[in-house]
Amino acid sequence: MSDHIEKTIDLKAPVSRVWKALTDYREFGAWFRVKLEGPFVAGKASGGQITYPGYEHVRMQVVVQKIEPERLFSFTWHPYAVEPDVDYSKETPTLVEFTLEPTPTGTLLRVVESGFDKIPKHRRDEAFRMNEGGWEEQMRNIARHVRKAA
Repeated sequence: MSDHIEKTIDLKAPVSRVWKALTDYREFGAWFRVKLEGPFVAGKASGGQITYPGYEHVRMQVVVQKIEPERLFSFTWHPYAVEPDVDYSKETPTLVEFTLEPTPTGTLLRVVESGFDKIPKHRRDEAFRMNEGGWEEQMRNIARHVRKAA
């Protein structure tokens, strides 16, 4: 198992459109399926209730690390933290980085989630497996979102 997940997708939308879908908390919530309570601010926590069927009991909490307009958006979180009675706060979070590059047809979006080697061994493989599949789905979700809104 690797210590990171990396996914890329060519989006048929300009960088400015993809950037808005990533960093406007309402748009992010629409495609990511989470009802966030407020905007993303570097250095601050942002959270909300997951709306994805079967995971409505999960509260997503991220800490925004960097917002470099139309280039980089990153946050830390506890991957696959889905058990309501487990305190994940003592674990080292993973880092999620979205980078955008203009292409002749739109935007190359890359997401890298790193730091799985720091997740406790008893849940590392499951967190990696679930997020590997989750990022596949989220890349399709953002593609649909920016296509629909274009």
